[in-house]
Amino acid sequence: MSRLALTLACWDYDRTRPLIDGRVRADEIDLKIEVLRPRETFPRMLEKKEFHVSELSLASYVTLKARGDCPFVAIPVALSRMFRHSCIYVRADAGIRRPQDLKGKRVGTTQYGSTAVVFVRGMLQHEYGVRSEDMHWYIGGLDSPTQRPLLSLNLPEKIEVDFLPEGQTLEGMLEAGGLDALISIYIPSSFLNGSPRIARLFPNYKEVEKDYYRRTGIFPIMHTVVVRGDVYNEHAWVAKSLYKAFCIARDLALDGLYDTDALRLSLPWLIDHVEEARRAFGKDIWGYGLESNRKTLEAIGNYVFEQGLASRIVSPDELFPPNMV
Repeated sequence: MSRLALTLACWDYDRTRPLIDGRVRADEIDLKIEVLRPRETFPRMLEKKEFHVSELSLASYVTLKARGDCPFVAIPVALSRMFRHSCIYVRADAGIRRPQDLKGKRVGTTQYGSTAVVFVRGMLQHEYGVRSEDMHWYIGGLDSPTQRPLLSLNLPEKIEVDFLPEGQTLEGMLEAGGLDALISIYIPSSFLNGSPRIARLFPNYKEVEKDYYRRTGIFPIMHTVVVRGDVYNEHAWVAKSLYKAFCIARDLALDGLYDTDALRLSLPWLIDHVEEARRAFGKDIWGYGLESNRKTLEAIGNYVFEQGLASRIVSPDELFPPNMV
């Protein structure tokens, strides 16, 4: 039996590197891997379906499932996951001292429907009672021209959204006082340069994130892996083959974290962070599969509905092929 040739687009993470360098091969599949940044992969997959298999924004996938027009089938792989409390920046003179102070404020971000922003808004609503409609949203480029939405927006009228005009950027508006807060996955240059006019909403974000996880069990997943629908319909077995390969590659990356010879030579403090992660998350510190991520997947299924991105809630059991726990 000849092996099925498929293209895969993903970034060079430690958990994908064993696939990229050939140490791990998917059963009965020959992968031609294109190493691309997510900001390049996502529009190419969403708009043109360029790849057979691709890393993809989880919020985009869940939104498409909720809208009933999803051309992809996801496998329960979490290529990127991160708490996002550190991504909320505020103007020092905007009177924002606690999350509740965001009500009535002007908040900028690059993509209303991005996974990071969806999880931030969900956290603000369920932890602090601040809903999407409580803020005035401004969408644009952080330090470059306005970015177009990855998916079309048809938001309820109660959610106020403006797109920045040509020539304006989110950082520029924040510095000039045209915005009160900013949600950004990239650290604003003004913050990096020590501007006294910008600060994090949660200066102690690490402690806040630990407490959040202890109470909610939500470890936000940013990116999953999807198979193009036509490929899955003709070769449904590829989902399990790919899932197995991604799991093996992830395990190799995790095993590498405990290579104490390498750690003591280069980054001797890294082992402390690994042990801290194990204390927080248990043995399965980077879980794949449905059941180990059910609370996180339940959360984002609710969030896309609550935030006006879709007209219904998507349950975790709808997201992946059967028998992929």
